[in-house]
Amino acid sequence: MRAFKNPAIEDISLEHIFHALSDPVRLEIVRQLAQLGEASCNAVDCGRPKSSMSHHFRILRDAGLVRTRSEGVQHMNSLRRDELDRRFPGLMKAVLAALRANP
Repeated sequence: MRAFKNPAIEDISLEHIFHALSDPVRLEIVRQLAQLGEASCNAVDCGRPKSSMSHHFRILRDAGLVRTRSEGVQHMNSLRRDELDRRFPGLMKAVLAALRANP
């Protein structure tokens, strides 16, 4: 099983975060991960094909929003909330509040 490349927090940029959050499917993934804490790709599939979800998780991971780790044959995903809060104070709080207000 391959290891995932999770960017260092200092390499994360707002441009990449905003690009990743510009898609409704990725916003839904972020919303679900905020509720679940950690989840497999299958648990957060949004009714999309596996290849499509892999693409969305890669965009979120490359932007630094999501950390992915392998657990057996599953890929477990979680928001990098604490790290993002330190790097961009208030950003994730605002994003998650907007997601709650506009489901």
